Amino acid sequence: MTPKQKPDHKDVAALLAPDILELLDSAPGSIAVETAELHPADLADVAEELPRAALPAFLAALPSDRAADVLEYLDDDLRAELLEQMSTEQAAPLVAEMTPDERADVLDDVDEETAEDILDAIPEETRLETERLLEYPADSAGGLMTTEVVSVLETDTVESALTQVRAIARGGRREAMNTIYAVSASGSLTGVLSLRELLAAAEGARIQDVAWTEVQRVVGTADREEVARVTSEYDLVAVPVVDERGRLLGAVTVDDVIDAIQEEQTEDVQKLGGMEALEDPYMQTGFLALLKKRAGWLSVLFVGAMLTESAMSYFDSELRRAAVLMLFVPLIIGSGGNSGSQATSLIIRSLALGEARLGDWWRVAIRELSSGLSLGSILGVLGALRVLIWQAMAGKGYHIGPMQIGNDYGEHYVLVAMTVGLTLVGVVTFGTLTGSMLPFLLRRLGFDPASASAPFVATLVDVTGLVIYFTVALLVLSGTLL
Repeated sequence: MTPKQKPDHKDVAALLAPDILELLDSAPGSIAVETAELHPADLADVAEELPRAALPAFLAALPSDRAADVLEYLDDDLRAELLEQMSTEQAAPLVAEMTPDERADVLDDVDEETAEDILDAIPEETRLETERLLEYPADSAGGLMTTEVVSVLETDTVESALTQVRAIARGGRREAMNTIYAVSASGSLTGVLSLRELLAAAEGARIQDVAWTEVQRVVGTADREEVARVTSEYDLVAVPVVDERGRLLGAVTVDDVIDAIQEEQTEDVQKLGGMEALEDPYMQTGFLALLKKRAGWLSVLFVGAMLTESAMSYFDSELRRAAVLMLFVPLIIGSGGNSGSQATSLIIRSLALGEARLGDWWRVAIRELSSGLSLGSILGVLGALRVLIWQAMAGKGYHIGPMQIGNDYGEHYVLVAMTVGLTLVGVVTFGTLTGSMLPFLLRRLGFDPASASAPFVATLVDVTGLVIYFTVALLVLSGTLL
């Protein structure tokens, strides 16, 4: 008998939801106590199992700060729908209690009228802070950062800084508490130290004497990929965000970096698959929206495939005279498409990780040219050997498929082998160069390099591969089979 699997969070939430509904009817005041031990993320799972109409009452039964925590973990679409249905008097206190980055995110998700009403109803300081965050794109450092960071003047003593940190902690601000930032009188970021380093610092020392002055930072307009790169490269739990003058604006915490990495990788994988990136999770995307995201690229690829047909039609007379060439078309275009897809996947990822930059295109071109020639030579030898082996088998009376291969090219089999081998060298080299350079071209034009999807590159190389194949065949087989 197999052991029973431990139920996941959604299963537990489904079990708890009926009890919560019963408490809402009989004793709503006890819900806060009964759910006190649950993590806000688990409580959000429970909330998502409740009927939509019961959600406002459920949140109202919780302390405002607890309800705000639950709201942060709710599904984005459900959260926006809930806030749009609630009155401004109900929604504003909850939104005001949220962390600054989450507050900006939720107001960016709801409709404009609801966002304006909530902004007008929250305290002025909170409103101004939120409006500053909303000025940044959602996928930038400014859009991801929280302003709840701990900063002290570089001229403060350690004792003074500790007093400020205690006051901040007692005030309920908990984000980015483990990192202390030193700033100048004008607000410029000058140093950083951990809370442990502050506690261990010698009495009477000044912050500027104990803080690290080599501070890794990003500007507010930096892309989330840059934030993720800095976090990973320097093993940071928070990345400080500054303006153009170097003044501290906030910090992007590691949990937001993880979310950003997941979203970025999801987008890249979907684009590499030959479709537009989805805004919502797959199961939450409507059927028509899903068709729209997929149909566009499929149509483009279909038109590209039609060009392959045009290329074959152009060489129709040669194909009629040397039908044996048709046998190797799948081999040729498959090898070119595969080499191009390999190259584009490698370069897209290198650009995303910062391993290669736009100015490195010529170095990549030289590297991929060498790789293409080497890989093409390997496949060319294999392709030529295939022709020779088939001819040897045909000479002994073996039948491969519906026809005897030897009868198709007879004494010219060496030239056919040369044609296939040379074509593979050319097609694989061209595919590798095209696949590696296309992401650089898209980045230069301001597009996402991930738009150079593997199917797109494969289709492009298919067309050119056929042209290369039949051109080589005309040169090598002219006067024999052609």
